[in-house]
Amino acid sequence: MEVMKNDFVDKDLLQEDAWPVRPYSKHELATAYAPDIAPTSALNRLAQWIRLNRPLCDALGETGYSVRQHVFTSRQVELIFRHLGKP
Repeated sequence: MEVMKNDFVDKDLLQEDAWPVRPYSKHELATAYAPDIAPTSALNRLAQWIRLNRPLCDALGETGYSVRQHVFTSRQVELIFRHLGKP
């Protein structure tokens, strides 16, 4: 049985596959959100987005998030994606 090529692609499904919920380094996630700027600037931008988004900031605080941590946990990534969208 031959499989026919589907001309329609579910973009939401591709987006889901591109950024699964898993631990990400801050650097990796920041540069994904802002690929066209320097990594340090991307980190600063992501930190500012988190600070300015009070519901996200509060939700991250409930997970034990610290501004000094270098890796976001899966739960923290899930919250970031929920509040900011996927990169």
